[in-house]
Amino acid sequence: MTDDLLATARAWADADPHEGDRAEILALVGSGDVAELGDRFAGPLTFGTAGLRGPLRAGPAGMNAAVVTRAAAGLGAWLAGSGSAGGGIVIGFDARRRSDEFARISASVLAAAGFAVQVLPRALPTPVLSFAVRHLGCVAGIMVTASHNPPDDNGYKVYLGDGAQLVPPADREIEAAIAAVGPAREVPLSDEWLTLGDDVAADYVAAVVAALAPERVPSRGGLRVAYTAMHGVGAETTRAVFAAAGLAEPVSVPEQDEPDPTFRTVAFPNPEEPGATDLLKALAERTGADVAIAEDPDADRCAVVCGGRQLTGDEVGALLADWLLRRGVRGTYASSLVSGSLMHVVAGAHGVPSEETPTGFKWIMRAGSDAAPLVYGYEEALGYSVSPSVARDKDGISAALAVALLAAELKESGRTLLDRLDELAVEHGLFATGQLSVRVDDLTLISDAMARVRARPPATLLGRPVTFADLALEPTPVDAVRLLGDGVRVIVRPSGTEPKLKAYLETVVPVHQDAGLIAARGRGEDELDQLRAEMSAALGLQA
Repeated sequence: MTDDLLATARAWADADPHEGDRAEILALVGSGDVAELGDRFAGPLTFGTAGLRGPLRAGPAGMNAAVVTRAAAGLGAWLAGSGSAGGGIVIGFDARRRSDEFARISASVLAAAGFAVQVLPRALPTPVLSFAVRHLGCVAGIMVTASHNPPDDNGYKVYLGDGAQLVPPADREIEAAIAAVGPAREVPLSDEWLTLGDDVAADYVAAVVAALAPERVPSRGGLRVAYTAMHGVGAETTRAVFAAAGLAEPVSVPEQDEPDPTFRTVAFPNPEEPGATDLLKALAERTGADVAIAEDPDADRCAVVCGGRQLTGDEVGALLADWLLRRGVRGTYASSLVSGSLMHVVAGAHGVPSEETPTGFKWIMRAGSDAAPLVYGYEEALGYSVSPSVARDKDGISAALAVALLAAELKESGRTLLDRLDELAVEHGLFATGQLSVRVDDLTLISDAMARVRARPPATLLGRPVTFADLALEPTPVDAVRLLGDGVRVIVRPSGTEPKLKAYLETVVPVHQDAGLIAARGRGEDELDQLRAEMSAALGLQA
C-alpha cells in the first residue's frame, strides 16, 4: 500500500505543471510522510453545494494548478459535448491566495479549447460574475472563490448560461469529464483570451439600483449605516451601489475594509461565526448607526445588526420578503428546506405562491413558473436574492441595499427592523429558529450520526409527537431528515461546504395579549435550548 501510494504521488508530481506544487509533493515523498500523502490522494475534490472547494495544497484532494487545469479542461469538454463549443465564458476571482492564478489557468485552458474567454479585470464580488454570465450572453461562468471558508481554502464555482449554479446531473457529468482528462501538464494552453474593463461592474451597479427603485424612499439619504467587507472584495462595489442609490456612504470597519487573504481579525471569515461581527457592532455603537451590515469575503452573503443584536438569516429573510410584498412585488417567493417557515406564512397572507427547495441557491433560483416567476429567494445562512433578474444567485450587495432602504423607510415613522419583526410576530406568531452545529475533524462522526437518527428518530420533540421523513428518498434527493410536529420542526443535514453536522431548529410560539412579546421570546429561547439538548442526544454528538 505504501509503495503504491508513493508511486501514485510521484506520477502526479511528474504531471504537475506547477513547479511549486510539484516540489511540495516530492518533498512529502522524500520524507516518507505517508499520512499526509494519504490525505492528499484520498480522492479528487467533488462538486458540493457550492461547486469545487478545498484546501490550498498540492495533490488531487486540494486546490492547486493541476486540479484547476483538469477542472477547466473537463468543463470545456462537457460544454462542447452539450452543444456549447466556441461559446463565451466569463471568469471572475476574489482576493484569496492564488485566485487570480487559478482564473488565468482556467482562461488559458478554455481558450485553447476554442471558447471565447473573458476575465474580469480585478478581484470582484461573486454577484458581479453571476450577473456577467447573462449580461455578456455567455454559455458558462467560473468564479474562483471559497466564499467564507477558512483562509487556507479556495474554490471554483461554475455557472451555466442561465446564470445559475450547476445542479445534477451536470455536476456528476462534469466530474466524469474531469476524470477523463489526461495529465495536467499535457493539457493545451492558449493566451488568446481577453481581460475585460470596468464596464461590467458598472453595469451591475446600475442594474441593482434600477431593480430596487431607491427613489421610492425619499428619506434614504439620512440613514446611517455601519459596514464591513470582512477582509473581502465587496467594499468598492457596495459603496458604488449605495452612492448610485442616493444613500450616504457607509462608515466602514477600517481594519476589515481592504482585501486580506489571511482574514487576520476573525477566526473564520463568516458573519455567522461567533465574534466575526464584533468590530462591526462596536463601530455601529460608536457612530450611532441605524443599521449595520456585514458581507462575507466574496460579498454573496449579508449579515444585519440592529440595536446591537445580529439578526438571524430567517429574520432578515422574512423582513425582506415582507418589504417586497408590501411594495407590490408579486411572483414566487422561495426558500430552502432548512430555512424558517415565517416567509411562507407572510407570502400566503399576501396571496402569493411560495416554494420550499432543496438546500442551496442552485435550487432556489430554479423555483417559480412561467405564470409566477421567482421574484425573491433566501436561505437561512445569510443568503438572499432580492433581484433575481440581476444575479441568479445569492447577492449580499443588493441585499445590503434592500436592508438599507427598508431601514430608511421604517426610520421615517420612528421604527426599526426590530420593531417590524415584533409587528410580524404579533400578526403571525413568533417563529423562533436556531441551530445545533457540530464541527468535526473525523467525517465518519457525521455519517454515523445521520445513520443513527435515521435508524432511531425521536418520536417526540418538546413533548409533542413528530413525524419523520428521510429526504434522501424524495424525488429530488437530499442528504437530510425532517422531524415535524405541531409548532416544531427540525431538519438535520451535513454541511455542503464545511466539516459540520447541522440541525436546523424551529418552534412557533403564539403571542398572547396578556403576556406579550417578551414572554413569547423567552419561551421561544427555552424551547430552542430544549430542542438542542434533545437533538444532541438523538444524534449522539456534543455541540
